Amino acid sequence: MKTLITLALLGASLTSAAAERNHAIDTEGAIRSEADSSKTPAFDILAAHAHRDGNSITFHMTTGGTAGAEKPAAHGSLGGAPVWSYVWPTSLDPATVGFEGKTGILALAATSHPDFDDTPLYDENGDGDMANDGEGWHSHWVVLTPNEACGPGALSVRDIGENESPKLPATWPGLPLFIDSPGFEPVFDGPEIAVTVTFAEPAAATGASFDGVTAALKVNADVHAPLLCVTDVFDVASGNLSLPGKLN
Repeated sequence: MKTLITLALLGASLTSAAAERNHAIDTEGAIRSEADSSKTPAFDILAAHAHRDGNSITFHMTTGGTAGAEKPAAHGSLGGAPVWSYVWPTSLDPATVGFEGKTGILALAATSHPDFDDTPLYDENGDGDMANDGEGWHSHWVVLTPNEACGPGALSVRDIGENESPKLPATWPGLPLFIDSPGFEPVFDGPEIAVTVTFAEPAAATGASFDGVTAALKVNADVHAPLLCVTDVFDVASGNLSLPGKLN
């Protein structure tokens, strides 16, 4: 019995150690960032990393607090609704995941926004209602573009104009935005958030660059273009959005 207990404890210890090694901050080649006590710990990035396994890529980020613990308060309407996010901007062409090519910065985002649901194909909270899951953390591919209408030097999720019919992913949620709701589930482990995505072609992301960002966005109060602006950047892993991370 003593031997079995010892082996069980050893197994648990090894499992814990393996989990720690899988955190971005413990991974070779991660983008590292100094802790900043002036930032909200859950959005203070300590490290960001991405690694590939076949046609799957895991994007992960280590924070100074409990990742995902902080969510925006409900605004009460779609206009003016806040969106908080963990984001991995990449150098990948948007066409890689089904958008019209050469249309902006393709980024993976994990978001929370209690005022609306933009994942109509999924019932994330399992209550049978497909349209009330916005508060729970969920994933998107988005295409970001500079948009002075959001403020000097600001970015927005690219709008789709009334007379535009760009190529869009099969899981586009029907919003007039370059946004995809692919259903990749964010996984939280203490200070860590990770999202594993899949590509049709195993080599699609080879050589791509990436960064890590935590940010707030807001829906236009009039629900008109620009529909979704980046309003606050909490932290940037590289410090300057230079996308220094590399995917092999």
